[in-house]
Amino acid sequence: MATKISGGVPPVADDAPRPSGVVLLTDRWQARRPLVEVVAGAVAGGVRWVVLREKDLPRAERVALAADLCPILAEAGGTLIVAGPDPLGGDAVHLPSAGPYPPPRLRLVGRSCHDRGDLARLTTEDYATLSPVYPTSTKPGYGPPLGPDGLGELILHSPVPVLALGGVQSPEQLVSCVEAGAVGVAVLGAIMRADDPEAAAATLTAAADAALAATTAQARPELPSATTGEER
Repeated sequence: MATKISGGVPPVADDAPRPSGVVLLTDRWQARRPLVEVVAGAVAGGVRWVVLREKDLPRAERVALAADLCPILAEAGGTLIVAGPDPLGGDAVHLPSAGPYPPPRLRLVGRSCHDRGDLARLTTEDYATLSPVYPTSTKPGYGPPLGPDGLGELILHSPVPVLALGGVQSPEQLVSCVEAGAVGVAVLGAIMRADDPEAAAATLTAAADAALAATTAQARPELPSATTGEER
């Protein structure tokens, strides 16, 4: 188990899994309830990965917010990742496509990507997001939506596991992303703007679990039938 660093994010354990399923991006301006309450509801609904954004806050306030969110995730076996190169005393960050390059030497590093050029610059990152998959008002300006087909094509060129990001609102959209090859989805509005964050998270995580299980089953080679001592 990782030891929590006072006032910051606990380091990720050596054998920690990489983000998959439903990953929540925070945005207190879009949240219909206090941010800590929304994250707690999402975790109760099955979310185990949260990316702390809130980059407009002073560092001290982000550190304090991280300290509030860490116990919520830790109790459920989850992980808090900090957006930007400053891990706020911890060891897990998610970096923008613009940099820094090379990435910092931390336990867990993700990177936002939008095209094959971004994917080609990946070196020691552990995972990447690809966006936008569907139309979104949260982060416009990155070109037309990829759609599941465009997502799948880019995933073929990724050296690391990919999370689909951008406009994922429904279980059907989530399933399409997983079927295209994503290991999960990163969502913001679907949970931040939900009247009931726990219910919204539970619906999405159930869909993610089922889709990932189906994908794993399809990829698993069939075992030969067991014999009963007779030649076959």
